[in-house]
Amino acid sequence: MGRIKCIISYDGTGFSGYQIQPNGRTVQEEIEKALTKVHKGDFVRVVASGRTDAGVHAKGQVIHFDSDIKMPEINWKKALNALLPDDVQVIKAAKVNDTFHSRYDVKEKEYRYFVLNAEDNDVFQRHFCWRKSGEIDIEAIQKACAMLEGRHDFSSFCSAKTDLQGDKIRSIYHASCHREGEMIVFSFKGSGFLYNMVRILVGTLLEIGKGKRTPASIPEIIAAEDRIAAGETAPPQGLFLWNVTYLETDKNPLQNNGS
Repeated sequence: MGRIKCIISYDGTGFSGYQIQPNGRTVQEEIEKALTKVHKGDFVRVVASGRTDAGVHAKGQVIHFDSDIKMPEINWKKALNALLPDDVQVIKAAKVNDTFHSRYDVKEKEYRYFVLNAEDNDVFQRHFCWRKSGEIDIEAIQKACAMLEGRHDFSSFCSAKTDLQGDKIRSIYHASCHREGEMIVFSFKGSGFLYNMVRILVGTLLEIGKGKRTPASIPEIIAAEDRIAAGETAPPQGLFLWNVTYLETDKNPLQNNGS
């Protein structure tokens, strides 16, 4: 048996999320269906760096699976893409050490969220951003982003519907916001993220950008450790799992760099 690592992208619009569930189309199901065909009916389980919710997209999701098929690396990408639907694509595929684990070896994840700051909706962007009209103070949001960086208990930025057992302490290595024309781009890099954490962060930061809160409120929200203290949850369609980096990158022939 050999272990294969893949970087995949998907448009989450038509999915009920990444992870297999009883009702609803999922990314994991589509990949495993394709792998089953490659393995002539034998089921193959895939493991991902993490799950994404319904409507959330991925540019650099990482998965791994084990296979006894002897196939050149480049052929894995071709074989899977020939069987996958148009809204899922393998970007890269490579053989890795059997000890590699797409979830447990994660060093850092990057999520990006896109906000269309325009008076009118863009029908071509509606599945990939959240439209917010009116003036948004990017400088105030940037000040708030700086206060999010570091190791904190992010309970206030975690959905009350979480099934997480244990603490909600996470490290954010980088948080930023910048404008590209009418599009406002948020970027968060961290060791890991709680359920709906990025979407709640964005909703809260936009309230700061709208003057409903101040940047100085961020430490108070964190200290509260209460979901009620933070802002609204941004909708899923603006969120992308952008990039996943791993420990011991020099030993991994396939390293996701977000390109």
